[in-house]
Amino acid sequence: MIGKLKGTIDEIGDDYVLVDVHGVCYVAYCSGRTLAKLGSVGEACVLFIETYVREDQLKLFGFQTQLEREWFNLLQSVQGVGAKVALAVLSTLTPPELANAIALQDKTAVSRAQGVGPKVAIRIVTELKNKAPAFAGEAINIGLKQEIGEGVAAAPVADAVSALTNLGYSRDQAANAVAAAMKTAGEDADSAKLIRLGLRELSR
Repeated sequence: MIGKLKGTIDEIGDDYVLVDVHGVCYVAYCSGRTLAKLGSVGEACVLFIETYVREDQLKLFGFQTQLEREWFNLLQSVQGVGAKVALAVLSTLTPPELANAIALQDKTAVSRAQGVGPKVAIRIVTELKNKAPAFAGEAINIGLKQEIGEGVAAAPVADAVSALTNLGYSRDQAANAVAAAMKTAGEDADSAKLIRLGLRELSR
């Protein structure tokens, strides 16, 4: 079992990188985001590896962080999501963005990934909503976003988020702004105050 590769980049393809480790070259399939951040041929690189062993093949999947690798495995626990779709999702959304999308039940954000249709997107945000907090990483205000996504947030919070999204902000931006506003105004603030302070946050 290979857990990590440290070597130099020998070649970068559309969906893979060839890593030279002391003269032995390994093919690691990666998300578009990981490939974009690797650097150029000849440069040093480190990849966290997930090894797939099948009867007819052995495949390595490479990730910049352990959190990305954990999301790769978590995504595949959803029916209809295999390695290719999981990489497509991670090519479109960073781990924190994915955690936010799941918490907010934002199937539209997930469905932007290539090969992810509406039904698969719904399954991802539904089946992973209780698992996402443990894999949230840098995602902020995940608890509040879950309340908003599940429709159980306090009325002033829900109204403020709705008002900000109606002004053209994403649900994630609106939720972050309202969460910041609550720190200033307190949890008992009314929706008008949260909207006003939220707009101030968004204008910074």
